[in-house]
Amino acid sequence: MARSHLTLAALATSAVPGLDVAAAQPFTSNRHGDFDTALLTARDGSHYLVRVPNSPAAEAAQNAELTALASLSSGVRSRLPFTLSTFIGQSVVRSPAGAPARRATVYEFVYGRRVRLERLYPGPLAESIGSAIAAVHGLPTSFVIDAGLPVVTAIDSLRSVVGIMDRAAATSRVPAALLSRWESATDDTSLWQYQPTVIHGAMNADALLHSADSEDRIVGVIGWSDLRVGDPARDLSWILSAPSADTVDLVLDTYGEARKGAGVQELRRRAMLYAELELAKWLLHGIDTQDSRIVDDAVDMLDVLVQSVRGDTAGELAHETGPILDVDEVQRMLDERPQVAFDQRSRSSFSE
Repeated sequence: MARSHLTLAALATSAVPGLDVAAAQPFTSNRHGDFDTALLTARDGSHYLVRVPNSPAAEAAQNAELTALASLSSGVRSRLPFTLSTFIGQSVVRSPAGAPARRATVYEFVYGRRVRLERLYPGPLAESIGSAIAAVHGLPTSFVIDAGLPVVTAIDSLRSVVGIMDRAAATSRVPAALLSRWESATDDTSLWQYQPTVIHGAMNADALLHSADSEDRIVGVIGWSDLRVGDPARDLSWILSAPSADTVDLVLDTYGEARKGAGVQELRRRAMLYAELELAKWLLHGIDTQDSRIVDDAVDMLDVLVQSVRGDTAGELAHETGPILDVDEVQRMLDERPQVAFDQRSRSSFSE
């Protein structure tokens, strides 16, 4: 049973001494009920979010985000052109006998409107997205390492990709043309000679908040539970599903201008590979859970994918190839199964 916003407000006042709550309202920022969340308004007009996880996976994600936010010191944050969450307190939540205790966590509210990918077209917002992601990738890796957060090298990423491909191939459910296409990418050594950077790790449209004024720029980034050092292409694969190729080009061009020498063409190819392999991972999840519906869904989407790339006679993820995968279709499929969706998102796509 979901906790009421009034119960959550009471938990917040227990977690943050001196917090004077004037109003509270339900606030569901996650579609799958992973958290009970309320938006609080203090007497001084400031706003806060209080969240309580509803599953072990959600609790693990919350703990990971708290570690990440603690590592993002004021000095690190000053390098970023946007606001991010700030943790201000926790309190233990009473649980039924035998159930594990949860914690209510209170954060300062990050203002902004969520980016709608289906409405993202060339313009200031697309440019701001490229700049915002570039700023994250330009942070020094030392603070991530010092915090004990994951560090994934280029060879680690390649091995993980190959492992997913091998498992998918063993199912005999992946079209040979796709396996050949993916193998061409893993065999191309130039793709894997990149410098790992600080990455958000779970970047997508839902993590980005933009302003409502004429500047239409990114003002906040949330969801830092997968902060790590890794492949910058992971933070950009979602943009391939933008409604126009011009939007994709503008985001990547702006990113490239901000990060000279980043190898944007190779980055685009890896981002496309990661996006396509989401279907292979969906197939593997269906097989691991013995869910024939998921398996059939994945097989159908792999068939659609192979038809879209059949004209690529070289069988390679060449940079001339346009966006070929509607990542939103994968997400919609995940959304139909709430617990599966969270379990998938709570793990890094290519973590070791």
